[in-house]
Amino acid sequence: MYPVDERSIRYEGWRVTAGASISVFLASLLVFTFPILLKPLAEEFSWSREAVSTAYGVTTAMSAICVVPLGYLIDRLGARQIAIPCIAVFGCVFASLSVLTPHLWHLYAVFAVLGMAVTGMLPIAFARTISSWFEQRRGLALALTIAGASFGGLVHPAAAQALIRVGGWRSACLALGASVIVLGVPTVARFMRERPSSIADLSDPSASNEGASVREGLRSRVFWILFAVLFGSSIAQQGTIVHLSALLTDRGISASDAALAVSAMAGASIVSRLLTGWLVDRFFAALVSFGVLALAAVGTFLLAGAQSFMSGALAAILIGCGIGGEADVTPYLLSRYFGLRSFSTLYSVTWIATAGAAAVGPILMGRAFDASGSYERLLTGLAVTTLSVAALMLTLPRYSRPCLRIRT
Repeated sequence: MYPVDERSIRYEGWRVTAGASISVFLASLLVFTFPILLKPLAEEFSWSREAVSTAYGVTTAMSAICVVPLGYLIDRLGARQIAIPCIAVFGCVFASLSVLTPHLWHLYAVFAVLGMAVTGMLPIAFARTISSWFEQRRGLALALTIAGASFGGLVHPAAAQALIRVGGWRSACLALGASVIVLGVPTVARFMRERPSSIADLSDPSASNEGASVREGLRSRVFWILFAVLFGSSIAQQGTIVHLSALLTDRGISASDAALAVSAMAGASIVSRLLTGWLVDRFFAALVSFGVLALAAVGTFLLAGAQSFMSGALAAILIGCGIGGEADVTPYLLSRYFGLRSFSTLYSVTWIATAGAAAVGPILMGRAFDASGSYERLLTGLAVTTLSVAALMLTLPRYSRPCLRIRT
């Protein structure tokens, strides 16, 4: 019999959190290896950077298409039943990049399937389950889950670069895809489970299935503020993730140092996610969000003019703070404002904003480079946009615990 106290390390909710974090870690393979693969793919097949970046946009567009039906299924079937088949498909399809042909339609088809599969491995698949296990430590538990992506950012770029150096990008894709299946499927099967009603505090609506309906959530001003903030801030963040390595190497920085800068961004997002998770359990989450997005805006502005590894890495660290913090705040605020009744469905709708921005951002940056040979003007504009949407968080009303239905 395991303890029911969230403060105990033996509390079963922490095991569930660990399983979810590993899935998110593996899902981040797609995000953090794409910057490393961008130039090798463009050079081998004589494709423009905009053409290759479009593959990433295809991935996020397919994720946006699939995410709401997926959220609906998670609300009814649970995370485990969705995540396991998605992990298996993702690993197989990523490995199939090892036999990629010189046809753009082939590249886009592979990344379309990856976009569908990866959606079931992301925080959207697990946030409802994690939230049901935690009340006092919910922010920290969500932070640890989402931090799996940041750990991926530390590991995946360097691992991909090393594998490419040893055996080429095709062998690297095969090895990385196989690792997803070997590690991911048994881990999620073993640790992911819904919270038993026997240990649920039924007096706590946010730990049960009470809360706002999908219709009530979609009619809320609060919901659409969160949607707008996610979209506006994610354009710069997602575009930077995809093009950071190429941007730095264009400015005379070595490929290994550029990969290190990508890892530095991921390292910063780990710290930011854990710190943000701790902060939102203690302070009003909208204020915390404003702070981390302001840091991201400063980082985007610095990156526009970065000419050295040190300045590029500092910019990447600040952008990483924004990526990490905002990812924690959104599911936390959704659970506090609307409860868990339709949590996965509402969260999946907000994910459309992130996915849409992830489709637009890399393509905009690729087009800016192809047109002018520089990212500077676009990054400056994106810094202003990020700061502007951050200010919207200051307009959110206070929430009450355990949940508050917002109808305005």
